Amino acid sequence: MPYLGKILLYPIKSLDGVEVEKATILSSGALQYDREFAIFEDQDKFVNAKRYKKIHFLRANFSLTERVIQLQLPGSNSYAVFDLDQEQEQLAARLSNFFGFAVKLKQNTNMGFPDDTNSPGATVISTATLTEVASWFPDMSVEEMRRRLRANIEIGGVPAFWEDRLFTDSGEPVSFQVGDVKFLGVNPCQRCVVPTRDSCLGETYPNFQKIFVQQRQATMPSWVAASRFNHFYALSVNTRLPTSEAGKTIKVGDNIEILPQHNKI
Repeated sequence: MPYLGKILLYPIKSLDGVEVEKATILSSGALQYDREFAIFEDQDKFVNAKRYKKIHFLRANFSLTERVIQLQLPGSNSYAVFDLDQEQEQLAARLSNFFGFAVKLKQNTNMGFPDDTNSPGATVISTATLTEVASWFPDMSVEEMRRRLRANIEIGGVPAFWEDRLFTDSGEPVSFQVGDVKFLGVNPCQRCVVPTRDSCLGETYPNFQKIFVQQRQATMPSWVAASRFNHFYALSVNTRLPTSEAGKTIKVGDNIEILPQHNKI
C-alpha cells in the first residue's frame, strides 16, 4: 500500500529544506511554509540556485514553530539566528554581504514562490525512485539525490517511478488522495541545472544531464505516458489541489490511493 514516507518543506527558496511530520494545505493548494520566502535582486529577479551557484555554500536550519532561521556562512563555525517575521531586513543585509550585491527577502503566505505557479501543489516522488536514480551515479547517496531534486512528498511502499502514474497522455489530471486530502497529478517536472550540482559544494557532476537522460529513457516503465516528455530530463510530478482541500493536513504515514476515474475532482 503506498504511503506518505516523508514531507520536506523549503521555507526559503533555494536554501536547505526541513523534514516535518505533517503539513497544512493553503488555499492555493501549496503546502504551508514551503517556499514561503524568496531572495530577490533589486530588479525583482530571483536570487536562486539556477542563477547563482554560490547559494549552495549557505547552510540553513529552520524552526517553523519558533519562526527562526539559523544561517551559516561558508568559513564560519557558527550560525546567525534571525526571526523570519521580525528580522527580514537584517537577514537580507547578511545575505547581501554574502552575495556582494543588494538583495531583499519577499514573503508570500498564500502560495509561496513555486517554479510552476499554475500547479503550486506539492511535488511528488517515491523513495524507490530516488534510490534508483542515485544508483545511476557512482558514489551518489540517496540523501544527496533527495537534496538535489527537492521534492515535497516522498512516497513509500511502491516501486521506482510509481509516481509517473499521476499524469496521463491526454493531459487529464489524475486524482489521488493522501490521507483525506485530494490532489490532482498534472505533469512530470522538467529539471533545471540545480540537480547537476553537489548540493553543498556547488560542484557540477560530469555529464550529469546526459547520464540522467539516457538512464531515464532506458528505465522508463512501458506504461508511462511517454508523450508527456518532450525530453527525458524530467522527474517527480507537479500537482494542483481544489480549494475544498484548504486547511486540511497531510501527515507521514497517510495512505496514498489513486482514485477511480468516476471520482475525479
